[in-house]
Amino acid sequence: MLFHDVTEAKEMAAQVTYQASHDALTGLLNRREFERRVEHALLTGKQDSKQHTLLYLDLDQFKIVNDTSGHVAGDELLRQLTGILQAKLRKSDTLARLGGDEFGVLLESCPTEAAFRVAELLRKTVREFRFVWEEKMFQLGLSVGLVTFSDGKETLGDVLRMADAACYLAKDKGRNRVQIYSPEDTGLALRHGEMGWVVRIQKALEENRFVLYSQKILGLNSLEDGDHYELLLRMQGEDGTLIPPMAFIPAAERYGLMPQLDRWVVTTAFSQYEGRHPPGTSVGTCSINLSGASVCDENFYEFVIEQFALYKVPPEGICFEITETSAIANLTQAVILMGKLKKIGCRFSLDDFGSGMSSFTYLKRLPVDYLKIDGGFVKGMVDDPIDKAMVEAINSIGHVMHIKTIAEFVENSAILDLLRRMGVDYAQGYGIEKPRLNCLSET
Repeated sequence: MLFHDVTEAKEMAAQVTYQASHDALTGLLNRREFERRVEHALLTGKQDSKQHTLLYLDLDQFKIVNDTSGHVAGDELLRQLTGILQAKLRKSDTLARLGGDEFGVLLESCPTEAAFRVAELLRKTVREFRFVWEEKMFQLGLSVGLVTFSDGKETLGDVLRMADAACYLAKDKGRNRVQIYSPEDTGLALRHGEMGWVVRIQKALEENRFVLYSQKILGLNSLEDGDHYELLLRMQGEDGTLIPPMAFIPAAERYGLMPQLDRWVVTTAFSQYEGRHPPGTSVGTCSINLSGASVCDENFYEFVIEQFALYKVPPEGICFEITETSAIANLTQAVILMGKLKKIGCRFSLDDFGSGMSSFTYLKRLPVDYLKIDGGFVKGMVDDPIDKAMVEAINSIGHVMHIKTIAEFVENSAILDLLRRMGVDYAQGYGIEKPRLNCLSET
């Protein structure tokens, strides 16, 4: 009995040790154990002057498998693919699952040139792999970031950050490619610049240095009660200068900060609503932009309901704007969220309509109230017959579907007059009103 108890205890201890260092789904090493091995490689690189290489792998199009066939299919894909990748590596190489569809490979005693050949082999292997599930066949790609280290100057955080940056640059350049890290690369410099913005955004949130501006949306062919406007986010620098959104929004999107910013905007907009629309006046329409990350946030609906209860804002006074690109990329989640919020009276606007390749196909599934015609067509429509035809087509299809249209980038009276003659419902742009500080914004 004593022998049996000791054996069982040893087996349990071994199982616990294994679980602590391995990924339950794929059986590969997990992030914790992978980082431990990279740290050891950093030490040997310094002591023995050996060159080691880290590969950061990110599957392309994996989300499509999950969205169309479910997570069970996604899990099976990962199990099959990791077995195939493992077979392409040496016994001394380390393949680990870092999370989701991201993997790490540690190639010890492997300089850049040889490591690049390994990375290319892995990329081609994934590209040639075909995953079949319930009569559907999927083809994937692989974006790879490669960084070589040897002198011990880098820390674990440095190496992981450099590999991650190179991987994202591979995606930015078109996906399904290998990107070697080089500190002189302008694309990587931009990436590091974005990382610097993360700290600035978080600090601005903590110090309440974001402000809301508004821009009027003008009704062209009918009298509408109440103010109609879009809220625009701006950031104040520590020196008081106003920072435009395109300076910090890309970094916020890249590093998962958009849900925080969206929630700040919703809370602030709701708190300011009564100041702009006092009781007894007509209900205005306040348009608030939502990111794709918030569309996918399972808790966002409950958050919005809480804000309505807290600030007593009429739901019919709120219009949420979602870009066409984010709506299509997150179609199922977008339809669910829109359906829930429309039930309580909110409206929705599809922004930048016409910028995508399948606009009209997806429009039938999205229960929107407004189409915002892509400003790229609007600003050139007076002189360019193709731009004019695009605006007319979008306006026509919107009206057939009983959706009102809003033209963006209306910069002068010539554009405004042409839009009126076409029958476009609303206009927005510097020719109507320049953005101004919203009611009760803190400065």
